[in-house]
Amino acid sequence: MVDTPLIRLGTRQSPLAMAQAHETRARLCAAHGWDEAAVELVQVIASGDRIQDRPLAEIGGKALWTRELDIWLAEGRIDAAVHSMKDVETLRPETLTIAAILPRADKADVLLGAASLDAIPESARVGTSAPRRAAQLLHRRPDLQVVGIRGNVATRMAKLEGGEADATFLAAAGLQRLGEEQVGTRLEPEDWLPAPAQAAIGIECRTDNAQARDYLAAIDNGPSHAEILAERRLLEGLGGGCSSPIAALTTTEGDTLVLRAAIFSADGRERIEDSASFASDDADAPRELAARLLGRAPPPVRALFEGGA
Repeated sequence: MVDTPLIRLGTRQSPLAMAQAHETRARLCAAHGWDEAAVELVQVIASGDRIQDRPLAEIGGKALWTRELDIWLAEGRIDAAVHSMKDVETLRPETLTIAAILPRADKADVLLGAASLDAIPESARVGTSAPRRAAQLLHRRPDLQVVGIRGNVATRMAKLEGGEADATFLAAAGLQRLGEEQVGTRLEPEDWLPAPAQAAIGIECRTDNAQARDYLAAIDNGPSHAEILAERRLLEGLGGGCSSPIAALTTTEGDTLVLRAAIFSADGRERIEDSASFASDDADAPRELAARLLGRAPPPVRALFEGGA
């Protein structure tokens, strides 16, 4: 039994964020043979959790999920921060390091309110504030109406039940981590491309904190880390932000990554897709894939990918 925690993990307060923090603590304790008391969970209220009535792009983007945790890391109030990697800005300060990526969960989206995309009634309202989901949906079903819905998993499910939309999407990984695997219809990732870095939990610490980096290295999953780095390099090459419709799927085949990516116009009419196979340590290939996508995109689509990373 330890008297004081060996590492303090910062986390947002939502049920899903807490589930991710608990998983991280369990993996740290198992890897190091620690008692649970060795890892303290420190709850932080993120700006993105406080403001739920407007799209992220209007109120500060992905930084709303990381700002408070970044400040607490800088001030030494926590030793590491637990993130959903799809919510972490592409360009991060050099003072911070993504020290561990946990084994990636199911990358798929789940559709709630209908048995399939084709089964959504004509002209129905589908709730999402994610440009990737909205554009991909309208590409497939231009007859549907997209209405903005934000909030945590429970909030969005309640809004669906309350009639604010006829259908909506959630990430399969989030539902699984909350014990809600039975909810909705899973959409095969090969057919409905997920968000870059979806289903990955990342733990970030100060670059100069050698002790924290050493602790976290024990729970880093190499294949998952390589996939996330590739997808984040794709985002970097695209210059995409939270208002840019980007979808990506990476599969690992031995030491080779196969990355499929698509970018869209906001209304879903334009879809540009390409793929690349490359060694897991090739940092240039994802950026080259991004350049090919942008090179084939018409000007209105390229305009969505200018400096938003």
